[in-house]
Amino acid sequence: MDQLFNRKYIVQGLFIVIALILLGKLFYIQIISDSAFISAESNVLKKKYKYPARGAILDRNMKVIVQNEPVYDLMVTPNEVKPFDTLALATALDITIDDVRKKLKKARTQSNYQSTFFERQISVQSYARLQEIMYRFPGFLTQDRTVRHFPDSIAGQLFGYVKEVSPEDIEKSEGYYKPGDFIGKSGLERSYEDFLRGEKGVVNTLYDAKNVAQGSYANGKYDVNAVSGERLISSLDIRIQRLGEELMRNKVGAIVAIEPATGEILAFVSSPGYDPNQFVGKDWGKNYMSLLANPYRPQIVRPIAGQYSPGSSFKPVDALVALQDGAIDPSTTFFCPGYYMAGNHKVKCEHVDGTINMQRGIARSCNTYFCHVFQNIITKNGMKKQRETYAHWHEQISKWGFGQKLGIDMPFEKAGIFYKNDHYDKIYGKRWGYTTVISQSIGQGEITSTPLQMANVMAAIANRGYYLRPHLIKGIGDKNVVKKEYVVKNYVGVDEKYFEPVIQGMFEAVNAPYGTAKESQIPGITMCGKTGTVQNPHGKNHSVFIGFAPRDNPKIAIAVIVENGGFGGSYAAPISSFIVEKYLTDSIKPKSNGYTVSAFANTNLLPALKEKAKPGKLTKADSLLNKKTDSTRRIKDSLKIKAATLKRTVAAKPKALKAVITDKPVIKK
Repeated sequence: MDQLFNRKYIVQGLFIVIALILLGKLFYIQIISDSAFISAESNVLKKKYKYPARGAILDRNMKVIVQNEPVYDLMVTPNEVKPFDTLALATALDITIDDVRKKLKKARTQSNYQSTFFERQISVQSYARLQEIMYRFPGFLTQDRTVRHFPDSIAGQLFGYVKEVSPEDIEKSEGYYKPGDFIGKSGLERSYEDFLRGEKGVVNTLYDAKNVAQGSYANGKYDVNAVSGERLISSLDIRIQRLGEELMRNKVGAIVAIEPATGEILAFVSSPGYDPNQFVGKDWGKNYMSLLANPYRPQIVRPIAGQYSPGSSFKPVDALVALQDGAIDPSTTFFCPGYYMAGNHKVKCEHVDGTINMQRGIARSCNTYFCHVFQNIITKNGMKKQRETYAHWHEQISKWGFGQKLGIDMPFEKAGIFYKNDHYDKIYGKRWGYTTVISQSIGQGEITSTPLQMANVMAAIANRGYYLRPHLIKGIGDKNVVKKEYVVKNYVGVDEKYFEPVIQGMFEAVNAPYGTAKESQIPGITMCGKTGTVQNPHGKNHSVFIGFAPRDNPKIAIAVIVENGGFGGSYAAPISSFIVEKYLTDSIKPKSNGYTVSAFANTNLLPALKEKAKPGKLTKADSLLNKKTDSTRRIKDSLKIKAATLKRTVAAKPKALKAVITDKPVIKK
């Protein structure tokens, strides 16, 4: 009995405690807290989101290169709309009555219950007119936000663009994004979206039965202020970025410049480019479709997505790997008769060099020399083990970044092509050797790289054996914060002692009378570099140059590729010299060869387009005439460059006159 008695009081006590807790909670909700009131009165209490300004982006010298401008949008919630004066609204917005009806119909198809865009980015004048008569348009409201503005109108592919969120974006955000929000879709805007977007604010506003705002609820007690996005400090130097885009005007290609000591990217030029301001505002869709229709595909971010054979610019890497493996030493010589026989396949060299050593082989860009180097590497373990030795060589070359993404803080980076043994086994079985893949010895064949990878190779050579991952952002907010992976040294597996003889060859390529990169000489600055002439099955070869300066304590490593530019010394090397000189001295002095920035900037190398004949369009004769006119224009554009080269060549080497006249530079590679 006592036990039953005790249990009775215990159960009663539990019920009393629970009842007290419920009563206390009810008292707090109804008397102390207004949160339930807010929910209950949602028919007269509306939440209006305040959109934060996206974070600004600055260059390495703290110059603002991406900022914000205020704009106003007119929003509509269709189920709250009541009959209104369409003429008055159309007049206030400077649109037609039909436009009003179409926009309202479109809003209803999107959602009857959610606030959607009625008119984006209305003018300040329209906004002022609307504010006076908004009470006449139930269901409509204005909201202010900011849009991007690019003061220098450059680096469109680098910065990227901001666009309205898609349903997929909303789903992935786990509740942060709502219809009508904007998100970075490409470039740095995408990579650093979480930092740039900031935090939305909320204003709780009471409305009366006539849909007239009565002010902020509870004097703003439950409002949340918007928090602007973090500013980004980029590694970009706007001076050489602007110069690079000027030099690459009317050309297809890319420029990437890196600070070797840090991996910070100084210039990131993709050509043809576009004005990023075109992707802000009402005409976004029209401008985007125009971009896609451009036959030269400016939407491709060529520094990280353009995949090119490295050509002769690959030779310094092959030389360093050969030195490390003991396949050659700096004094090793080979005889160049103007070609190399790989079995019954002839690999041509641009000149007959005779007996030549490694340094002169680099300076002269001798194909024959580097075919012999490759042969020594692949056969050093015997002819029967070529496949295994190739696998080891592939592993060594991969340490330089070939065939893999470098991990830049940009979306959509490409890895390039660099085939392993398995690929060749599928084609040739297991009976293949160095002669099968000999083209890789000179950077052709089954190997491609991005301009970023090429510049990174130069950074590794400049550092004598390692590179830091290239990156574009060096600071977030007020702190210089760099991701951990961007401060780790990535060693390429070559001892430091082997770099000097290779660098000497690159020094001679630029500074010796017989060098192929003489056009990249800079008064007072010791540049080391390597030209490349990349085979192009669709037209004129591509012009490539990679290099760094100065030789001691390098400050800049660079890669330039100009599609259809011919020899590396024709366009890529001179363009590199302008960029490097501007970065190191903040000026460009007159060149002894007569080359000027304006001459290169005004040269048009865009490949001619083949247009299909259509009814009512040009006749065959007209097309031929236009081709001839285009050819004449291109000749005139490069007249200053040719004239300067001709004058210098006749004075130095009369025999080279023919080469100049036939559109070939004095130095052929």
